[in-house]
Amino acid sequence: MASHKAGRMSEDIKRIVSGMMRELKDPRLHGGTMLTVVRCDVASDGSFCKVYISSFEGFESAKEAVKGLNSAKGLIKREVSKVLGMKKCPELSFVADNSIERSAQITKRLKELVTDDDGEQQET
Repeated sequence: MASHKAGRMSEDIKRIVSGMMRELKDPRLHGGTMLTVVRCDVASDGSFCKVYISSFEGFESAKEAVKGLNSAKGLIKREVSKVLGMKKCPELSFVADNSIERSAQITKRLKELVTDDDGEQQET
C-alpha cells in the first residue's frame, strides 16, 4: 500500500511543481526556456522527493532552472504541504535531466533512418 501512496504523492508533487514553475518570477526559469518536470521519485516513507527537470533548450538551461528552483525551494515546499494537506512535507531535491534533449536527438536520427530507407526503396 505504501507504493501506491508514494506513486500518488509523486504525481501530485509533479503537478504542483509544474504549476509553481509558471508562477515563480525567477529569470532563470523564464529565460525563454521551455521547462518540464520529467518525473518525481518519492521515498517510500515520504520524507524525500527528487524532482527531475528538463529543458527543450538543453542540459545547461536545465541546470540554470534547477538553481532557480533551489532558491525557491521553501516556497514550493510550503505550497506542496498546503495543497496536499500534509503536516510533514517531503524534502525536495531538484535534479537537472537531459531526457528531452536526448529524445529529440533520437527522434532526429529515426527520421533520418526513415528517409534513408525511403530513398533506398525508391531506387529499387
